[in-house]
Amino acid sequence: MDKTTTGWINGFLGVLIFSGSLPATRAAVLDFDPVFLTVARAAIAGLLALCLLVAFREKRPAADQLVSLAVVSLGVVVGFPLLTALALQHVTSAHSIVFVGMLPLATAAFGVLRGGERPRPAFWMFSVTGSLLVIGFALAQGLSASPVGDALMLAAIVVCGLGYAEGAKLSRTLGGWQVISWALVLSLPVMLSIALFLMPSSFAEVGVPGWVGLGYVSLFSMLIGFIFWYRGLAQGGIAAVGQLQLLQPFFGLALAATLLHEDVSLLMLAVTVAVILCVVGARKFAK
Repeated sequence: MDKTTTGWINGFLGVLIFSGSLPATRAAVLDFDPVFLTVARAAIAGLLALCLLVAFREKRPAADQLVSLAVVSLGVVVGFPLLTALALQHVTSAHSIVFVGMLPLATAAFGVLRGGERPRPAFWMFSVTGSLLVIGFALAQGLSASPVGDALMLAAIVVCGLGYAEGAKLSRTLGGWQVISWALVLSLPVMLSIALFLMPSSFAEVGVPGWVGLGYVSLFSMLIGFIFWYRGLAQGGIAAVGQLQLLQPFFGLALAATLLHEDVSLLMLAVTVAVILCVVGARKFAK
């Protein structure tokens, strides 16, 4: 199996895992404060990552890699989880999931800026088309209904795209699981301290869905998913494999409907299918 195919397989597994992130976050913020949820998931994942690094006796990153790790940490350890948790207080996970359709464009753009990739013009046509479909969906829903939630989701997409591209670039030399592990460990002292400070005096009112949501975003969304995702981006190319994120809304909407019993409109499904179709054209012109 060639490197590109392996990259797409790893990328697909990462997207599949990430698809449960927003529904799980939505379930968790019903019982947990969004700021506490953000620092708690990062602290839990950071402690697990530290155990992995110690167990495998990984060498510490070089000094010139620390800046990139800080960018990854701010983008995917702090920025995206916090912004989405805040957004999900204003919008449903089904609504927010469609915004994920903009992630491939954001990731590809930062892949050009930070990863040195140069997709062909036709690639951008397909990527922009997919993003415009997502923006059109938001406008059709009426941004005035929850401008704060939509603005937070847009900001989350930008910082996440930067964190993805920076992590993929660093994975080429440091390794996929090592990148997210070191990024988590780098933020661990701050995240753990804040989590302990903000920890509720009692968890008696936290239900099973809240605990399951916290567990999922801590273990899968924050650590395991990135092991496959960064490896896939490094092997198959940031812009090319990044287009697999167009599948994430499809999986996410299915989870939102089945697990959270949220309403998934025909418009949501239509936009999601149309956005997914863009991946076919974008992949052909990624290089």
